[in-house]
Amino acid sequence: MARSAAPVSARSDSAAAAGSTQSLPLAPLGQGRALRDGAGVRDQGIAPRDVRPFSLVGVIWDDADAELHGRVQVRTRAADTADWSDWQDVETHNSEHAADPGSAERESGERRGATAPLWVGASDGVEVRVRAEEPSDGGQPSDAGQASAERAQLPDGLRLELVDPGADPVRPADTTATATATATLPRVLRDDPQSQGAQTEAAAPLTAEAAASSAVNAQLAPLGALVIPALSKEETEADLAAARGEIAGKPYIGPRPGIITRKGWGADERLRERSFLYTKTVKAAFVHHTATGNNYSCAQAPALLRAIYRYHTLSSGWRDFGYNFAIDKCGNIYEGRAGGVTKPVMGAHTLGFNSNTTGIAVLGTYTSKKPPTAALNAVAKLTAWKLGLFGRNPEGTTSLTSGGSNLHAKGKNVRLNVISGHRDGFATECPGRQLYGKLGTARSTSARLQGR
Repeated sequence: MARSAAPVSARSDSAAAAGSTQSLPLAPLGQGRALRDGAGVRDQGIAPRDVRPFSLVGVIWDDADAELHGRVQVRTRAADTADWSDWQDVETHNSEHAADPGSAERESGERRGATAPLWVGASDGVEVRVRAEEPSDGGQPSDAGQASAERAQLPDGLRLELVDPGADPVRPADTTATATATATLPRVLRDDPQSQGAQTEAAAPLTAEAAASSAVNAQLAPLGALVIPALSKEETEADLAAARGEIAGKPYIGPRPGIITRKGWGADERLRERSFLYTKTVKAAFVHHTATGNNYSCAQAPALLRAIYRYHTLSSGWRDFGYNFAIDKCGNIYEGRAGGVTKPVMGAHTLGFNSNTTGIAVLGTYTSKKPPTAALNAVAKLTAWKLGLFGRNPEGTTSLTSGGSNLHAKGKNVRLNVISGHRDGFATECPGRQLYGKLGTARSTSARLQGR
């Protein structure tokens, strides 16, 4: 599916409810211009201005392989109160969340450099400042001095992306994954007023792209289902045996958790590439945080996912949502990149280690904030089931071949935990110090759920 590589002033879908993206070029900021503390001329930004409604922000630039060495900060004006927020930092090191070097997705001419996206809630005003790193003092070797000077330069083509996730989709009752009523839906869907009001409406016909995205889960839920229903451990084992024939002995697999499908969170399937990419197996799960901040409610999680999805595809130029799964702070589990939740779908979550792995992103920022217990339990449940499908022990280790990262050279065989944090494959803060510190508990809980 072709997507325009050139940033434009605004991008939107044919249906207003599907969301839109405003793309605004940054301009040099003179001494003190739009800055409280008098920035230098190397700084770029946008002075306070009115914009169309949006809920998520990020900054992109032309060269996907260039890094932004500096600080990105935004202020936003709340649409309901007209109050301006304090300055908020945007995570600049986002290149480690990407397709592997040499892959078709990585080499696409549509790909752009990008910060992490930041969720700010419904807003209609914005101000941004981007400040390059200060160059180091002289007296260094020439190559080090040149590197320092390059780090003090901002990438070309800086633009501010303002993403409106669009309205939550109407959810007719007969598209649910179960035969019972809305009581079987996760709370994030069950409490949705639009879902409640649509119970008597007929299901809207699926587009070809939406039907393809849903059909790869056809053995788990009806076509067009909002949710893949949870199964008990016994039901999961029976389901696995039925799919593969009789299995000698009892398999080590956790009960299948309920999973909100892409249709359930409102993914616009026109934004992604039409084909699906697969690897051979799943040997490990990498846990991430999205670095989008923690100022979202669980009812807003589907909108946050739609906004990240737009940012990954239209702003960053990726083929689809980067992670295979997402988990919100209430422990709801969401299908991420399209291709089927039981299949070894190739993601773009851990640069160098996307082959034969699955990526799980906990929505939020967990550098200093502790992750909610519900989210940690969901990581354990999801990995116990997903890794169990491929015979993996959550407390074990595995060997992965690096596709090339700043920690492990391309082609190097690396021994990693079957449940690893992003920082194990790439030198990064992700998944945040607090979440990373809880992965040992997630491993032991996941193994217990498998019956080990």
